[in-house]
Amino acid sequence: MTSPNRTALVEELMGRFPQVPPEAVIKEDLLRGGMAFDDSALSGGDDGDVKPKSYFIFSFDHRTLPELGAAALNRPPEEIVLTGGPYGLRRTVVSVRVNPDSPYRVRAGEDGALALYLDGARIADVGLPPMPDYYRHTLANGKSVMEVAPTIQWGYLVYLTVFRVCQYFGAKEECQYCDINHNWRQHKAAGRPYTGVKPVEEVLEALEIIDRHDTAGASKAYTLTGGSITSQVGGRDEADFYGHYAKAIEERFPGRWIGKVVAQALPQTDDVQRFHDYGISIYHPNFEVWDRRLFELYCPGKERYVGRDEWHRRILDSTEVFGARNVIPNFVAGVEMAEPFGFTSVDEAIGSTAEGLRFFMSNGVVPRFTTWCPEPTTPLGKANPQGAPLEYHIRLLETYRATLEEYGLTSPPGYGPAGPGRAVFSVSSFMDSLSADEPVAAASE
Repeated sequence: MTSPNRTALVEELMGRFPQVPPEAVIKEDLLRGGMAFDDSALSGGDDGDVKPKSYFIFSFDHRTLPELGAAALNRPPEEIVLTGGPYGLRRTVVSVRVNPDSPYRVRAGEDGALALYLDGARIADVGLPPMPDYYRHTLANGKSVMEVAPTIQWGYLVYLTVFRVCQYFGAKEECQYCDINHNWRQHKAAGRPYTGVKPVEEVLEALEIIDRHDTAGASKAYTLTGGSITSQVGGRDEADFYGHYAKAIEERFPGRWIGKVVAQALPQTDDVQRFHDYGISIYHPNFEVWDRRLFELYCPGKERYVGRDEWHRRILDSTEVFGARNVIPNFVAGVEMAEPFGFTSVDEAIGSTAEGLRFFMSNGVVPRFTTWCPEPTTPLGKANPQGAPLEYHIRLLETYRATLEEYGLTSPPGYGPAGPGRAVFSVSSFMDSLSADEPVAAASE
């Protein structure tokens, strides 16, 4: 999957881009290419002392569950935290993406302590997330809290995927990098509990358990999300479907968490206003990829139902409801370079992504991004098992920070603290690469 000596490339990039923290370089490489686990480093499943991977929306793995073997049966941890080693890593939280062929391996060293090894050399100590007390409790119907309301980002975010599938279905509509529908199918085929549509009552009961047992107050926000809805689910359109969860949560737990929703770019006058009226603080109408041609190719359903230009117009219009600070569209970093349609040089790919960042940031909107994981059941993942070059991801971090500074903006709200050693956002390094001196942003009216 990678060159025999990955260490040389990693250290070369650390030297070329000294303004990007070494923590972010390692983290991006783990996110783009995955990590392997010795059996002893697996969580042991739902009843152990380690918080297991919940598969909270996508698989975020480089193999399917049947191909993972022991790593599927004895789940890997949700995240790992890296410290120390030859690069002097400050505390770095990394979402786990399993790849048995990765040059990165988590295993016990001679001293018995877990560590991360690259090309056979120990590069960091590894900490595992403890099983939270609220995961040890079940709902009245026997469902686990992890199934209904898993937490990620070291407990900061409650992730509520209340609709497990997407109505953009099939090759002519599904986003070409997204495995939400396959992930649902593989969990059902494996006989795992994986509720397609989560009843509001179950969500509220799970949140009640979290609220009661999260005595340290680690959970600060929740995200309402799921597949796109092009018609209806349970007689509700997309705004009403996700909105009625928000309304119920905010009525039961007013102000307990920062409320966020990931949904399509919906018309401002009615749908977006409903989200706000229901109590949502932050709106994520994800733009996915900036380049026009790639958006049309990679997001055929979104192009067909809404269209790229209209999507962007709606993102900007939604700032009139939420304020620019609280509209935070995501993009999938790395798909710009996916064969056969993507850019063939890092320069071109960064130039395109930077154009998108300037478009939004010049309007006060601060996007964020998820590092692309090339899941094997997606068209782009199948064609690009190695993902995008690490250099692209490192230069993106540099470009993102420079563009943020150019427009006088700071890290977006709802993601916890910024800076190496402080960040908890685990599916990209954008928060790790920003200044630790900035105050933690809060959602504003």
